[in-house]
Amino acid sequence: MEVYKEEFIDFLLRKSALEIGEFKLKSGRISPYFINTGVFDDGESIAELGYFYSSTIVDNFRKEDYDIIFGPAYKGIPLAVATVIGLLGYFDINKGYSFNRKEPKGYGEATKQDKQNWIVGKIKDGDRILMVDDVLTTGHTKYEAIDLLKSVADDLRFVGLVIAVDRKEVGTDGINAVKQFEQKTGIPVRPIVDILEIKTYLSKEGKISEAELKGIDDYLKKYGNEEVKRWVK
Repeated sequence: MEVYKEEFIDFLLRKSALEIGEFKLKSGRISPYFINTGVFDDGESIAELGYFYSSTIVDNFRKEDYDIIFGPAYKGIPLAVATVIGLLGYFDINKGYSFNRKEPKGYGEATKQDKQNWIVGKIKDGDRILMVDDVLTTGHTKYEAIDLLKSVADDLRFVGLVIAVDRKEVGTDGINAVKQFEQKTGIPVRPIVDILEIKTYLSKEGKISEAELKGIDDYLKKYGNEEVKRWVK
């Protein structure tokens, strides 16, 4: 496992963004772990996130393949800013950033100029967009952002989506949102870490008990996607 991934898991623990226990999710499921990106609310956290997101991008994408780091409103906005700062500060890669404003529904009848006003940052015809966000649950905000961007510029190419953590599970409808997003859009999703990497690292470092490991395995056997079920015994 790459060093930045291990550092990110330690960061999640240090900030109490990753907790092991028993948590009721919005879906109603009882999860043996909880990821809360809402605790990243200070300068130190945002600066570190810039390092982790930029490291993931450098690890997965060539700098020649993207022009703009785009963050869907709202949580993606500070991530886009932090990421371009991280790319420049750690890797000497200077890229533009952009994000959308949250506007009332119904922009389908708005003019192209109206829609351009809902984008902060310059998006040009032919730009290659790399998106960043905290998680991918339903993908709704990403689909909306993609449609909006396509309405303000032509021949855009969406290179990828980087998220913090991939839980690698299916929804209550049995659908894996990450796989569905990739299939619908053709955009590859790359997490900084996924639950299997978290589990492996915590076990290796002795930061999780056997009972807690079993709890995660049992949960993934029940709710994990196809890939996870091949790995979890």
